[in-house]
Amino acid sequence: MRRTLLVATLALLSSAPAYAATLEQMAGQMIVVGFQGDDVDDKSVQALAGEIEAGRLGGVMYLKTNVKSLDAVRKMNAIFRAASPDLLPFLTLDQEGGAVERLTKEVGFEEIPNAASIAANNTPDQAEAIYARMARGIADVGFTVNFGPVADLNVNPKNQVIAKFGRSFSADPEVVAAYDEAFVEAHRDAGLVTALKHFPGHGSSTADSHEGFVDITKTWSPTELEPYKKLIADGEVDMVMVGHLFHADYTDGDEQTPSSLSARWIEGVLRGELGFDGVVISDDLEMGAIRDHYTLEETVKDGVRAGTDVLLFSNTAYQRPGLADEVRDILVKTAEADPAFAARIEQSYERIVALKKRLR
Repeated sequence: MRRTLLVATLALLSSAPAYAATLEQMAGQMIVVGFQGDDVDDKSVQALAGEIEAGRLGGVMYLKTNVKSLDAVRKMNAIFRAASPDLLPFLTLDQEGGAVERLTKEVGFEEIPNAASIAANNTPDQAEAIYARMARGIADVGFTVNFGPVADLNVNPKNQVIAKFGRSFSADPEVVAAYDEAFVEAHRDAGLVTALKHFPGHGSSTADSHEGFVDITKTWSPTELEPYKKLIADGEVDMVMVGHLFHADYTDGDEQTPSSLSARWIEGVLRGELGFDGVVISDDLEMGAIRDHYTLEETVKDGVRAGTDVLLFSNTAYQRPGLADEVRDILVKTAEADPAFAARIEQSYERIVALKKRLR
């Protein structure tokens, strides 16, 4: 039986695009991982560059601990880029402004206000100019992806993760969409791609998914999908980042499935109802909402089967250099035993390559 499945899988892969050399490389492109190190000469950084060069890793995620200076970041990103110049890696960070920044004034980067302040004091056109300066600075040190803008609605003033830090532009979905578009266009002009977050909406939540399970059943409203609906229709979305949010009316079977692992949310709502066919990336899969309830293997398999294209691991909870290898091994072994899973990997790979072709 296993041999029959493997033959079917290989037959499927033989029809894959010419740039898809191996199943391992296709799976590798689906992984973005955090790392330990802050200098181009660090062994961990050199090892990541080797993985990128071999096509076994899709990208890396920077946290503040990886940023000792802008020059050091520029040099690290330079070797990551040189490792795969024809298919640039996702070199990612969270640089929203306000409290959520990886590049700060301490290393000489111009900081900007949070989203709430930007919207309160600037028109969308003025905001785009502010974000354009930020995006050029991000691109100048070699990044290719900024995890923003926030599409969450500021509907719960006591929200612990959005309202508390002024990360939402407004409670009005039209206002949010206008400023999100300004953010996206500014980054596109700088050669960067962005990730609209946190689908299906974190603004009404009463808990923080960094800490544990978040149930939005009683607080969430379909209005929170409106920014996604408008921006997708207008072609203003590069990636969508899916949060770890549970809603009893949008779960898979009897399971209390968070949106990041839910086909009902990703394939049903995001792709089906809203018509998004681009890259879907998970929020950090090491947050308490996932880590405390799922094994690594369950997380990887469930995420891909739900429709996720890029699996994001900050490597802050696991903290091991071989994490990307573990994730890739799960993807490959599962695909070798399950042709449907292999087809999902190929589909994700095609989306990722199409998006990466826009990077510069």
